[in-house]
Amino acid sequence: MGATGGVKDAGSEQVVESGHQDVVHDVAVDYYGKRMASCSSDRLIKVFAVGSGDVPTMPLASLSGHEGPVWQVAWAHPKFGSILASCSYDRKVIVWREGAENEWQKDQVFQEHESSVNSICWAPSEFGLCLACGSSDGTISVLTHKPDGSWEKVKIEQAHPVGVTSVSWAPASAPGSLIGPDPGPVQKLASGGCDNTVKVWKFVNNNWKLDCFPPLSKHVDWVRDVAWAPNLGLVRSTIASASQDGTVVIWTQAKDGDQWQPLTLNDFKTPVWRVSWSLTGNILAVSDSCNKVTLWKEEVDGEWAQVTSV
Repeated sequence: MGATGGVKDAGSEQVVESGHQDVVHDVAVDYYGKRMASCSSDRLIKVFAVGSGDVPTMPLASLSGHEGPVWQVAWAHPKFGSILASCSYDRKVIVWREGAENEWQKDQVFQEHESSVNSICWAPSEFGLCLACGSSDGTISVLTHKPDGSWEKVKIEQAHPVGVTSVSWAPASAPGSLIGPDPGPVQKLASGGCDNTVKVWKFVNNNWKLDCFPPLSKHVDWVRDVAWAPNLGLVRSTIASASQDGTVVIWTQAKDGDQWQPLTLNDFKTPVWRVSWSLTGNILAVSDSCNKVTLWKEEVDGEWAQVTSV
């Protein structure tokens, strides 16, 4: 994404001057859609009030604390307060907390990794304040805030030995809970890496275990992003993966324990950076290295069709 990020408004488009002095790597909107955070190679995180209609998007705060490019930002669920996480090439993950309005403080600085932290993702709020972090050192760390204020730190060693590029949590509602007995929430994670694979992890008996054998292999170059779709209690689980090889693959698991089946959504003929699901999980946004965003929807016959392009 270039130094100016665009914000979509219903039926219109706003272009926002980000104020960043270098490439913007990520933009995240909070739970209520009222605020937006961006991060950049200029080492800064910016927070904006999201405008709509004739109201422009306005800058609120600029957060400095990283010593390298900041790759991703992520908002925690508002039930935990006003909290933002960021990860950087400087090997740090910072959890920021807003005290007085627009006054942000570093709440925690984590230095669990030996090289760049490339991806962060907050768990569904049912699991508490819990952050997964993927690093170029090959590991995934899971940081969980405890009632006494401390943080429990668990590592998935050698998750993708040549580097983890992306992490995404499964929905908290177990597959099939809408139509059958609900076994209760299960912690699962998807990850993508420089080994061209997608892996699924499950938290059992206080340990993270690989939940797919073998790892999901269809890409022929780095997996740049993974996104687990909201399932709203349906039986099927769905993960989208985007790759340097130009393709997006939709992985589906008919029911827990089954093999994951791949379907290539499209070959974009250019590296694909990010994939993101709508809240209901039926529309997938894809952004590629040509600065193009396309929206895709699954048809009744199971094929995917492009619905719009930005």
